[in-house]
Amino acid sequence: MKYIIVGLGNFGASLAKKLTEKGNEVIGIDTDMNRVDVYKEKISHTICMDATDEFTVSGLPLADTDMVIIAIGENKGANVMATALFKNFQVKRLISRAIEPLHEKVLHAIGVDEIVHPEEESAERWAKKLCLKGVVDSFELSDDYSIVEVNLPEKYAGKTIKEIGIRENYNLLVLTTISNSEEKSIIGKTRNITKVQGLAHPNDMLNVDDILVVYGSNDHIKKFLKK
Repeated sequence: MKYIIVGLGNFGASLAKKLTEKGNEVIGIDTDMNRVDVYKEKISHTICMDATDEFTVSGLPLADTDMVIIAIGENKGANVMATALFKNFQVKRLISRAIEPLHEKVLHAIGVDEIVHPEEESAERWAKKLCLKGVVDSFELSDDYSIVEVNLPEKYAGKTIKEIGIRENYNLLVLTTISNSEEKSIIGKTRNITKVQGLAHPNDMLNVDDILVVYGSNDHIKKFLKK
């Protein structure tokens, strides 16, 4: 995977390093040359540039980039401007950092694909979430083992936990499932309802859009998601 991370502060730099360590190609961008120098040996590529300048950004390999993460935290104005600029360039997937509720609303209005809150979520957690397709969220137990929320692969919809043989075939334990449904209010507005189903049972039926909460080694989780 190829990533562009704008802003090499604590969160951005940590995320860029972890993604690089996992074998991804990462371009880390910052306006501070000192930061660029500090991380040039730890991130695939580092560039000192202004990510709010349209001409400069147009020179980046945007068409070949899988994901752009705007990690600027100290300057909300620069964060919004950079986010809007990359959105205008129609990058494949755009994630931006939100500092406060109003800032988050502005980012949603721009049309980002996802919001990150570094004060609440670690770079390690996001690195795993970005690297493993299908991971909704994760909790690191150690360097080798995790509890993760994963989207149910479509081919398993309509089958029971026992029928997909997740323990026998992938050596993973399903702890619980989470279902998503829509509910209309009395004024006609629709909202999403998320429900944790309790301790998983082998005969539980799995439905489209269900989320599995599984425990196991990171290698086995990767194998399951690739299948």
